[in-house]
Amino acid sequence: MLNLSPNRIKSKDGLEGLYIFELLHTPKNARWVAYWIIILMLVSFIALFLPWQQNIQGYGSVTVFDLQDRPQTVYPVVGGRISDWFVQEGQFVQTGDTLAMISEIKDYYFDPRLVERMNDQIRAQKDLILALDQKAQALDEQTSALKQGMVLDLSQARNRVQQLEYRVTMDSADLVAAEIEFKVAQQQYEREKQLFEKTLVSRTDLERLELASQNTTAKLQSAQNKLATSKNQYLNAKINISSIKADYLGKIAKTVSDRNSTLAYIEENKLKRAKLENELSNIEIRQSYYVVRAPQTGYVVKTLKTGIGEIVKEGEGLMTVMPANQQRAVELYVSATDIPLLVEGTKVRLEFDGWPALVFSGWETVTVGTFGGVIQVIDYINTKDKYRVLILPDAEDEKWPKGLRIGSGVYGWAMLNEVPIWYEIWRQLNAFPPLPGKGSPAEDKTIKLDDLY
Repeated sequence: MLNLSPNRIKSKDGLEGLYIFELLHTPKNARWVAYWIIILMLVSFIALFLPWQQNIQGYGSVTVFDLQDRPQTVYPVVGGRISDWFVQEGQFVQTGDTLAMISEIKDYYFDPRLVERMNDQIRAQKDLILALDQKAQALDEQTSALKQGMVLDLSQARNRVQQLEYRVTMDSADLVAAEIEFKVAQQQYEREKQLFEKTLVSRTDLERLELASQNTTAKLQSAQNKLATSKNQYLNAKINISSIKADYLGKIAKTVSDRNSTLAYIEENKLKRAKLENELSNIEIRQSYYVVRAPQTGYVVKTLKTGIGEIVKEGEGLMTVMPANQQRAVELYVSATDIPLLVEGTKVRLEFDGWPALVFSGWETVTVGTFGGVIQVIDYINTKDKYRVLILPDAEDEKWPKGLRIGSGVYGWAMLNEVPIWYEIWRQLNAFPPLPGKGSPAEDKTIKLDDLY
């Protein structure tokens, strides 16, 4: 009833049974719906002013933080034929346990006595080097003997030269005396001859002086010949010194040359011995690598070769071992827009696949079934417009589940600033980035607009 007429109905008695009044009557359910709508609108309006914690979300998987604890592919050091397996997939192995046995396929290593023969060759090289060393020592001794002999012979030759020099001096003096005697004899003979012509002396005296003159001539010639011989002997003695020196120097040079050749041959054989020893060591080490051993304690998760008799090359994967003791981590991929707000040390919440959780990303206090983490590493290179973030367990929070498997999916979010819900809705509609939390590590590293001008 709109009560538009001035004539009002004082009483409704007798009118309740009319059908028209039943149609104009407001249903009670509609009133309750209206009340609830108003209440919900009021609650929604009030909820717009409730606090909401901004966060950065990302998806990723469970991984291993330390490189040495990540799944490791076992590579045989030498290639060959797989002759035996000692493990099965899923088996737990200790460090150094035998995984497989490899047999040789190269004909060079087929000889079962290869190591023994290599040792024989090395011993032969050692004996040869020893003999060459002895030869070098003998040549050294021979060189020393030749030098001593040269010194002795040169000393004797120099003495001979000195003796001949004295003889030349004596023969020169004898020649001078012979010349004087020859002149005196000639003068006496001439005077005697003049006296004989004057018949003052007899012929006998003249012949006697003539004979004396001839004797002095012979003596003079003998003295001259003797001096010439002495001079020749002296010159020959001096030449002999050079000859002795040249002869000995030639012999010494030959022995030194032989010694140097011997030393070079020794070094050559030492090089051969070193190569043989190196080859022997390589063979012994190669034989030790026929047994493929576990690099660390863990589980054999997958074999890349199967069966007996398969050929495996050097550096080709044989199987994969998952280390037993792992420091698990989570790798999340965050968009390039949000990555500047994250720094090392930022706390995050994680939801693992397979673990039920009730998540309210903006209200951390009412979220259950999640686990805490701390950002440890942020990559500097993006992958498909995403940056990888490595997260370790938060020591101050609940421990991560023991049943986590490497590769399990993870949903995570990093808590930032606390703002009203209406602001968060407005930010999401305008695609604005969130704000770092007060006192968080990211707050000090965020670039403000005022810093750009």
